[in-house]
Amino acid sequence: MATGQLFSKTTQALFYNYKQLPIQRMLDFDFLCGRETPSVAGIINPGSEGFQKLFFGQEEIAIPVHSTVEAACAAHPTADVFINFASFRSAAASSMSALKQPTIRVVAIIAEGVPESDTKQLIGYAKANNKVVIGPATVGGIQAGAFKIGDTAGTIDNIIQCKLYRPGSVGFVSKSGGMSNELYNTIARVTDGVYEGIAIGGDVFPGSTLSDHVLRFNNIPQIKMIVVLGELGGRDEYSLVEALKQGKINKPVVAWVSGTCATLFKSEVQFGHAGAKSGGEMESAQAKNQALKDAGAVVPTSYEAFEGAIKEAFEQLVSDGKTTPVKEITPPQIPEDLNTAIKSGKVRAPTHIISTISDDRGEEPCYAGVPMSSIVEQGLGVGDVISLLWFKRSLPRYCARFIEICILLCADHGPCVSGAHNSIVTARAGKDLVSCLVSGLLTIGPRFGGAVDDAARYFKDAYDRGLTPYEFVESMKKKGIRVPGIGHRIKRGDNRDKRVELLQLYARENFPSVKYMEYAVQVETYTLSKANNLVLNVDGAIGSLFLDLLAGSGMFTKPEIDEIVEIGYLNGLFVLARSIGLIGHTFDQKRLKQPLYRHPWEDVLYTK
Repeated sequence: MATGQLFSKTTQALFYNYKQLPIQRMLDFDFLCGRETPSVAGIINPGSEGFQKLFFGQEEIAIPVHSTVEAACAAHPTADVFINFASFRSAAASSMSALKQPTIRVVAIIAEGVPESDTKQLIGYAKANNKVVIGPATVGGIQAGAFKIGDTAGTIDNIIQCKLYRPGSVGFVSKSGGMSNELYNTIARVTDGVYEGIAIGGDVFPGSTLSDHVLRFNNIPQIKMIVVLGELGGRDEYSLVEALKQGKINKPVVAWVSGTCATLFKSEVQFGHAGAKSGGEMESAQAKNQALKDAGAVVPTSYEAFEGAIKEAFEQLVSDGKTTPVKEITPPQIPEDLNTAIKSGKVRAPTHIISTISDDRGEEPCYAGVPMSSIVEQGLGVGDVISLLWFKRSLPRYCARFIEICILLCADHGPCVSGAHNSIVTARAGKDLVSCLVSGLLTIGPRFGGAVDDAARYFKDAYDRGLTPYEFVESMKKKGIRVPGIGHRIKRGDNRDKRVELLQLYARENFPSVKYMEYAVQVETYTLSKANNLVLNVDGAIGSLFLDLLAGSGMFTKPEIDEIVEIGYLNGLFVLARSIGLIGHTFDQKRLKQPLYRHPWEDVLYTK
């Protein structure tokens, strides 16, 4: 066991099992104390490597993350404290790994319930190798103004209240982490504050004892008096009694053993800690308090008198000229996290994204204000979800069904079209699903499947301006623009596209009005008089019918319709639908285990 000070203002630690809050609290304490370097040198997260971003004052820093204890110790040889936030199941193994590293001097085990046999092995190894174990079942410890372990002393507000941002003159050791917070505050009220505080942990077999730390405190010149808070159960306090009787401690010791109320119960009572259970008269709080008092410690009559006893002992030291109270300093202001400041109403900050279509902040996600459960309970389909997420309203069922029909009819058009061909070639190159899908989607444009918006835009403009089909087509010809939605490489006037016929049939049976579709048919009649392949294609059919859906449903204003056409909503239908087919072609090629595609020479015209 170490015989002097454990920590200093240059102490650095390795933190096992990443926990954002306790690490940030350590870094905030560092800044409060005026440390030049962060006290956390590295983080150990089994199976992970990289960096974690945290704050050191106002500066954002990146702390390295290592996958093993060995790698972390090798990368940070000056870090000699190991803070273990592993669960009780793995805390012993990881702690032993740390103790076996030559660079590690102190191991703090936070977990409660570590198997006692494992703890005994850790204690034996630590003693044999002159190392210190704090815990298990501990909150850790603190060197005021220098270094703290994890969540020791709680929030920054509590640390400031307890004056732990600068060293005092009192050494404090306790079994309880929660009660240590209380005593830090008590000591700060009646003395010049804590110099070092340790919570050894509440398990039956702590890695280090009360007397271990009291003897250390006795060797630290800056510590002028010692405060001890024990508890019923076990016999740890008796080692302190023996040290006092043997004269090993020459500084005032103010002690109290809590749990005197246990005598009020008729049967044995288990208090909060595993070790807080009286196993006989000698383990009772009363017996321990009496033994400490007989050995020379200052022991009050009750816990309520503990504060007064500490105050009296400190004032006696000052009166005898054995100590001079530490001068108070003003700690720096810790920058407040933005989220905390916003919640408290201290600042306002602009948002980075605006979303009007969905909200996942409640108990369940909502699409345009409609809860997910309602969507399922009402039996809504894909068309209904598209109407909510794309158009921000629930469209009539015939509109949602039309959207679904468009998706069904446009899902695929065979392996030879450019999009499917690209996805097939990419799949045969061994690429992943997303790469195959994107390679096919990238071909969608004015020449392949991307004419839906243009067809709607031009048909709407021509109809709204009252142009005859002749005037419309000839004006487009003069501009050198092919009429979007007209023309097909395979279909002819005597071999119409079945998809177009199905869409038109559905619209005539269900839509209140099909004025734009009828106008597109009139345009087709004129273009067929010029060439037999200038038929209304599926882009033109969807484009014109979607105009009828928007206008006939009565749910959209004219500016909204114009905006929908301008933004490119309608091409979204083709992109969504064709994604189904492109994914299908990708799976098909992978299922068939097709080899890398190479285009045949005979299908290429080589020329100068």
